[in-house]
This record gives sequence, structure tokens and C-alpha cells, in this order.
Amino acid sequence: MKMTVKEVANLTGVSVRTLHYYHREGILIPCEVTENKYRYYDATNLEQLQNILFLRELDFSIQEIKGILADPNYDEMDSFKKQRHLLQLKRNRLDKLIALLDQKLQGEETMNFKPFDMKEIEENQRKYQKETQERWGNTDAYHQSEQKTKGYTPENWAAIHNETEAIYASFVANMDKDTADPIVQDLVVQWQNNITKHYYNCTNEILAGLGLMYVHDDRFKENIDEHATGLAQFMSDAIGIYTAK
Repeated sequence: MKMTVKEVANLTGVSVRTLHYYHREGILIPCEVTENKYRYYDATNLEQLQNILFLRELDFSIQEIKGILADPNYDEMDSFKKQRHLLQLKRNRLDKLIALLDQKLQGEETMNFKPFDMKEIEENQRKYQKETQERWGNTDAYHQSEQKTKGYTPENWAAIHNETEAIYASFVANMDKDTADPIVQDLVVQWQNNITKHYYNCTNEILAGLGLMYVHDDRFKENIDEHATGLAQFMSDAIGIYTAK
């Protein structure tokens, strides 16, 4: 079911102006934009919006979010787990503040300042930011990606998404072949060129590292295997053969 921008705003509490801004920045592309410029959103868009809002809760800027989401290996489930932990810490803090207020309302004299302490929450926020920035933000690849992607239009992002999904689909369609098969090896070249063209210079060394990450990091493996069970291993093996030449 498609929703208008106003309906999405009413459902999520995100203003129409902000949704338009996310569209212009290329991080939330409506599933359809009519000739009259009406925007329509589907369930996938709502999931994307949730992801953006989670990252905003971690205090990432729009440009940082753009770079993170642009990375083909971004693991949204890991982001959700970290955000859940932060929300749990915040809820515990609120419970302690409510308990302190209840004591005050009952006339108890207390000088307990511990419930006001934000140290644990702030430390975890810094930790998660550091982990994400170390993975995506402090590399030449990230900076190249940031420079390339900052000028992309919503139409650019839609085209890139379709191109990437088409390569994934081709890998899936050829999983019955040997990973050394010329057709599969050509898909590896397409994958490498896709990353280089749209994000950063994906050298053979970087590509080899990505291939290992696809199977040795469970978060990335699960993300890729959503397209087809065993796809991460298949792509990793094919990349290994290609980069060993």
C-alpha cells in the first residue's frame, strides 16, 4: 500500500519538510514520484525511514548517514541492536527518575543525584559512533564515497539501487555455476566497477577484503544472504578467485 508524504508524516511524526529534505539528500527515495511531483512511499520506504531515525538518535549527521547507507555492506540489524541497547539504558534512567519523583511526592527527603547521571548513555553513544566511524568514516574509501555521493539526486540514488540489485539478482541466478565460471567472474567485475563508479576506488586489495568480510562477519553475511541463502559465500569465493589472478 502506497502512502502520500502527508500520510507518512502523520504516521511517523516526521514533518513533511523533513521528508522532502531526506528525499533531496538522497537517503529516502519515495517509491514513486508522479509528473505532478507527488511523492508516494511504500513499506520499504518506512523501513528505510526507521533506519535513518535510528542513526539520527546516534547523533550522526545527514552527510554521515548518507555515507553509511551508501556502503553496500551496511548492516542495519547491527544498528538496530545497538539502538535497542541505548533505548534500554535511557528507559532505565527514566524509571529511576520517576522513582525519585515518587519519593519526593511522598514527602521523603533525598539527595540522590544518581538518576540524573547520563554518563553510561553518553559513553555507549560515543562507543557506537566510534565503531561506525572506524568502519566507515576514517578511510579513504569513505571520504571518496562522501565526495561522490553528496551531489547525487534522488534519481541518481534510485538508479544506483536498481543497478546494485540487478547485480545481486544475476549472482543469485548463476549460483548453480562454478565460481570460476567466466559468467560469474564477469559479475565480480561488474560488482567491483559498481562500487568504484558510485562510491570509491575499489581496488583488488579492497575487493579481496570485502570478500572475506562477506563470510567472516556474521552481520554482513546475514545481510547478503537475505537475497539468497549461501550468496555471501558464493560471492566471497568468486571474489577470491578473481583477486588471486
